[in-house]
Amino acid sequence: MNGNIETIHFGLLGLIPLLPLLGAIINGLIGSKMPNRFVHTVSTGAMFVAFGLSIWTVIQLVSTGVSDGQGHTIYQPLVYSYFEWFQIGALTVDFSLWLDPLSALMLLIVTGVGAFIHLYAQGYMADDPSYARFYAYLNYFVFSMLMLVLGESILVVFLGWEGVGVASFLLIGYYYDDNANADAGKKAFIVNRVGDFAFLVGMFLLFQLVGTLSVSEVREAISHFTGAQLSQVQGWITAIALVFFIGATGKSAQIPLYVWLPDAMAGPTPVSALMHAATMVTAGVYLIARMNFLFALSPFVMTLIAVIGLLTAILAATIGATQFDIKKVLAYSTISQLGFMFIAVGSGSMFAGVFHLMTHAFFKALLFLGAGSVIVGMHHEQDMRKMGGLKEWMPITRWTMLIGCLAISGVPLFSGFFSKDEILWFALSNQHVMGGVNLGWVIWAATLATAGLTAFYMFRLYFMTFEGENRADEETRANLKESPATMTIPLIVLAVLSVVGGYIGLPAVLGEPLGIPNLLHDWLYQVIAPSEALYTTGVPEGLIWMSMGASIVVAGTGIAVAYLKYGRGHDPSEDYEKSGKIFRVAYDKYYVDELYAATFGRALTVGGRVMHRLVDDVLIDLLLVRMVAITGRWIGGAIALFQNGNVQRYAGYMVIGLGLILIFLFT
Repeated sequence: MNGNIETIHFGLLGLIPLLPLLGAIINGLIGSKMPNRFVHTVSTGAMFVAFGLSIWTVIQLVSTGVSDGQGHTIYQPLVYSYFEWFQIGALTVDFSLWLDPLSALMLLIVTGVGAFIHLYAQGYMADDPSYARFYAYLNYFVFSMLMLVLGESILVVFLGWEGVGVASFLLIGYYYDDNANADAGKKAFIVNRVGDFAFLVGMFLLFQLVGTLSVSEVREAISHFTGAQLSQVQGWITAIALVFFIGATGKSAQIPLYVWLPDAMAGPTPVSALMHAATMVTAGVYLIARMNFLFALSPFVMTLIAVIGLLTAILAATIGATQFDIKKVLAYSTISQLGFMFIAVGSGSMFAGVFHLMTHAFFKALLFLGAGSVIVGMHHEQDMRKMGGLKEWMPITRWTMLIGCLAISGVPLFSGFFSKDEILWFALSNQHVMGGVNLGWVIWAATLATAGLTAFYMFRLYFMTFEGENRADEETRANLKESPATMTIPLIVLAVLSVVGGYIGLPAVLGEPLGIPNLLHDWLYQVIAPSEALYTTGVPEGLIWMSMGASIVVAGTGIAVAYLKYGRGHDPSEDYEKSGKIFRVAYDKYYVDELYAATFGRALTVGGRVMHRLVDDVLIDLLLVRMVAITGRWIGGAIALFQNGNVQRYAGYMVIGLGLILIFLFT
């Protein structure tokens, strides 16, 4: 199934991550002394060249494909090795990149979407005094993300994993002179450290189990665990999968480590689009898909992933439905959509998870960039209660965001419809058993309801922003206009992808009668098929059509409710004051941040103070520093009794000493 494990060395693959790294170095060193045109030409140019090279390398990968005789194509991984990183005992780690179908898909998403977001940022950040610093950080982030998705060794993946964490800290806290923004950056960094520590533990345990960190070698070793041998290592596999999953909840903002992402909206909007919609936050989903051969062997962890994904999707959707900050709505929407991806991979369908990852990258990047366009037009106002009627002034932004809302809501013929449909029927087909209870239908029904809620709050955003009367003040209204071409062109490109992107993963019930294959599933087949075979129980075709029909109905219902509430001239300015307790609790994010502050935060604060007293004040200051001084003073005082300058006393000491020596010698 894996094909020939020997690889082809391919130099252009190694050049792709170096281009954004070079852009980061140039702008970081001399960008502040150069005009903005130089800065964005270097940065954006590096991204578009990297995107072009990515397309070329993927074409080379396609050219290696051979049939397996069963109607599927197996592709030969392309590998570029920079150097041998280190060797410790039996462990040898090469600093190598590899391109297989999964990493190829991620490569195109990171460089393609990233390139257009870089282009968009030229207009959004045009007046920023730290223009070069912003682009240096943005390029550095892309470099780190490429290392994460292309790393051949789990240690190289971890290097990229940590790199995007550092980039996230820098970009979220970009406006560091504002305490709230600086705190948001620190919060993201600290919360992610919890998940990163779990990733590190998983890496150590995995090496202990199989003796290697090469992904291909780990997969080969795991494939040999069968029968009694698999039973012997089942505990190891479950433990490794569990800590890797904890690591994934950090980067992909799942319960309990999701609290950093809403605050991350403090960063510039292009950052939100690139890092917190299209790339970084999907790293956890990518990790599970990459290590699918390991996760598939632990049904307990798989069910846990699906349950945590479902709870996260519901929690974030209910919060998003109550927010008035346009970026906060999209932030909670991102957390909820990541929950959908975890439901998919936890249900055994790595394909559905990766498929939704791809379509989400298109429509969520579009929505964030559209929100940025609105924010610029509204002179950096983000409260939707002060918007309304913007379709009159911003038609391109309006139509492209409408397409994004239709796609994320799962309306037929848009990309989100196809990927959400795959998630729903896979949740239905996999019999999740926890505590002797079959959760398959429960997960399906709850996922379906959350999809309907998604349609409601996304069209609540659309109607509050673009329809009805404009609620901005006179000065803002007088200066309203469409964004420049550098911002609208990426919106149009992403809108097109949000429409057509789903057709490469057309479900079999729709594609087979038309003779259209599921191209994406066939592309990922060699990576995911063995694992999916363990979970695919099959669903009668009638149930597939029922699930698809139900998803259409709930999407339509959500849109209709949003229209009845917000689409007919409703003034939302008093929504909070007139709302009930449930609305207010959801608006206040269920007080999770306050709970964390009162428990973990307070415990860490008290623990830090205790450790400060014990370690710093007592152990270091008193015992190590002050005691040395006190002891020296005591010894000096004792010696001073004898060294007082009295010669007669010195002679007496000498006689006494000589006498003691003689007594010692002759007794």
